[in-house]
Amino acid sequence: MSIRNPVEWGIDQFRHTVTGVEAVNRGIIPTEEAAHRPLPIVRRIQLADLKEVITLGFEDFGAERTDVVFLCAFYPVVGLLLASLVAGHALLPMLFPLASGFALLGPFAGVGLNEMSRRRELGISNGWTDVFRVLGSPSIGAILLLGLMLTVIFLFWQYTAYAIYNLTLGPQPPESMTSFAHDVFLTRAGHELMIIGGGVGFVFAAVVLVISVVAFPLLLDREVGVEVAVRTSVRAALTNPVPMAAWGLIIAASLVLGSIPLLIGLVIAFPVLGHASWHLYRRMVVPPP
Repeated sequence: MSIRNPVEWGIDQFRHTVTGVEAVNRGIIPTEEAAHRPLPIVRRIQLADLKEVITLGFEDFGAERTDVVFLCAFYPVVGLLLASLVAGHALLPMLFPLASGFALLGPFAGVGLNEMSRRRELGISNGWTDVFRVLGSPSIGAILLLGLMLTVIFLFWQYTAYAIYNLTLGPQPPESMTSFAHDVFLTRAGHELMIIGGGVGFVFAAVVLVISVVAFPLLLDREVGVEVAVRTSVRAALTNPVPMAAWGLIIAASLVLGSIPLLIGLVIAFPVLGHASWHLYRRMVVPPP
């Protein structure tokens, strides 16, 4: 593969960006031809399929490992910045909602990884620059709109989490990290915070999983529009309730384990999940022609 100079590379990426901007309206409102296509067929999968898609995710990560680590290094950096943000204790109660809430944006943040896996499957992978190919997708408008929907859900989760804190341990901010940990784990109000917050957070996570589990990969694969992508995702989740519940648990466990060593493990967990989500889509959905 030849190495281009930065000017040529920059011009090429600008061209892809312009193409993507021109395609925004087409992505949000499908063409008449696309609107009359049959809906994607949803397949039933088994729990064993989840193991296989994760294996394929690791294979994609291994093939593009240096590139993917470069692309995803921002994730632990963001986490460390969040930790610094709450160092003054006033926003300490929001640390967990902020950290866990980024998982709600995961499907949107991972769309570039989906594209890398898609292009590797087609045998046209060019490395980390493939992530910019998303900007030239005919469905870029739909991708951005669905990403905006997830962002609104994320912000609503932050507001809800803050309200739950005020109703339990609040409204006064904690005096220190130690006192906050004591109040959360050793008081009745803290137990209520964990139970209510955990339950409500689960609902938010389940909603995002159901509406987006195959939506972004489908938009990359075919120009179907937001409505069809979300409807297909909901159908896929309802058709495969047990595998989808297991997939949600896998995501949660991976993000928790990846967060333990100062969030550094997310450099591996996040890209593997992003790649695996493409292969999960390929197992569950037969896109329209």
